[in-house]
Amino acid sequence: MGLEQYEDDVNICCRCSCCKFIPMQQIVGREYTYICPSISRYHYHSYSGGGRLNILAAGLKNGFNYTDRLLDIVYNCQLCGACGASCNYAMDMEVQQPLEEFRIKCVEEGQTNPALQKVIKGLRKTGSMVETQGKRGAWASGLKLKDATKEKVDVLYHVGCLTSYDKNMQKLAKATAKILKKAGVKFGIAGDAETCCGGRAYQMGYRNDFLKQAKKNMALIKKAGVKTVVTSCADGYHAFKVLYDQHDLKGNVEVLHISEYIDRLIKQGKLNLKKDLGLSVTYHDPCRLGRMGEPWIHWEGQKIPGGQHIFDPPKEYRRGTKGTYEPPREVIRSIPGVNLTEMTRIKEYAWCCGAGGGVIDSNPEFAQWTAKERIDEAMSTGAEAIVTACPWCEKTFNEAIRGSGSSMKVFDIVELVAKAI
Repeated sequence: MGLEQYEDDVNICCRCSCCKFIPMQQIVGREYTYICPSISRYHYHSYSGGGRLNILAAGLKNGFNYTDRLLDIVYNCQLCGACGASCNYAMDMEVQQPLEEFRIKCVEEGQTNPALQKVIKGLRKTGSMVETQGKRGAWASGLKLKDATKEKVDVLYHVGCLTSYDKNMQKLAKATAKILKKAGVKFGIAGDAETCCGGRAYQMGYRNDFLKQAKKNMALIKKAGVKTVVTSCADGYHAFKVLYDQHDLKGNVEVLHISEYIDRLIKQGKLNLKKDLGLSVTYHDPCRLGRMGEPWIHWEGQKIPGGQHIFDPPKEYRRGTKGTYEPPREVIRSIPGVNLTEMTRIKEYAWCCGAGGGVIDSNPEFAQWTAKERIDEAMSTGAEAIVTACPWCEKTFNEAIRGSGSSMKVFDIVELVAKAI
């Protein structure tokens, strides 16, 4: 681990600007061509993936001078992985990892963002990345769900911080429980004992806090005999599936997003979607379910000496193409009366909702701007509603809609499934 291991990657960035736009082969018109919210908002090369890599190259050579402008560039980034997915359409180099390590280095050297530091203080005190009121498992009162801390369960539903505490998002937890019970799944929750997955702490640069949370979760999972973890939060999915594996903490537990699990249950005949919803929708790919949700690749080898970026054995790169894309779309298509129309930027080239990388806390105006850009793109399809698969996406989209006066509706995929059954 550490930024220095990516020195070759940051040095081979040639400033081609591919990190700023979706690949040319994917462009269908002059609109919706940008892939990176940061460069699209701030219009200066340093705010792009390549610009940040150029800064890293200089810093690794000459040392880092943490000016206010530099820290503004570091923290005004959702770390959504879009720049890396677009770059890796044609290039073999790491983009996302050095950007994450840069954030981690800033935190380790005391160059933190006050808003994010406040969030992390809350995490250390309460085990949550959002403000807490009442008990974490209160949303499940009266539902008679199994307690995974008291009895062994094969399937653990990890609810997540936002869905547990935000009264507007608790509907997603209840809908998920309803769906799993309807399908006859023997599952449990950790209730008040559940703690944050740590994924958002990692995005903010707080790796040690992430590791503490990950170890707590894996201890609970092991004690409960859990074989499958199901989460309805894209951040949680990415943490359990990718980050835990990256840090050799995941073990053999199966990690599924609720959209993957619902797709499986429908195909097994355990869920029957009956009600005609009569709705035209478009689907938003959450960054950490889509391109960032691609499985981690464990590679061991060495760089062949010389000027070229060649490895033995050949290094396989994560390009975002193996993220979770079809299961949520299959579920949407299974709902009677729902017509799906795609946006221009989809799958590994989807535009971010704006909530990632701590931006929703450190610069909510930028987060809302990013969300509004996506809502405008959704409206261009003629759809009545935008469907997503992450509570953070739903939250930022709803806030952007309230601020703009748009009539666009927002649904999480579990809401539509719950209505249909």
